[in-house]
Amino acid sequence: MAIRDRGISNVHAMEEVRRKLRHEPTPEEALLWKKLRARQVKGKKFRRQYSIGRYVVDFFCVECDLAVELDGAPHFKLLVQDYEAQRTAYLQGLGIEILRFENRIVRGNIEAVLETIRDAVRRKSEADLPRRADD
Repeated sequence: MAIRDRGISNVHAMEEVRRKLRHEPTPEEALLWKKLRARQVKGKKFRRQYSIGRYVVDFFCVECDLAVELDGAPHFKLLVQDYEAQRTAYLQGLGIEILRFENRIVRGNIEAVLETIRDAVRRKSEADLPRRADD
């Protein structure tokens, strides 16, 4: 069952948080969004600041159950690491694949980031294809 069918995505209670995050993106989020929006990656629709349960992911492809997270300095603090571990376990428990990139990588090599995302989308899409009887 897809997360959108479970009633746990983009719940109304998280709307204000999502809106604030969308209106105040980091420079790296803005850069990556220019490359992900309008189905530019393998024809898949990505959404910004998408909430799943009580968590908000930077970018999410509903069709592929693929989250893309950008990590800056706040993600490396000790207290945040425990929160991120719980968050990751929750999302992975729902079958969501999470790709993480440091902001410096997005700034320095956006094409490598996009290629990693394309590979994940391709892999997830191929996994969803029906198998032929002679395979």
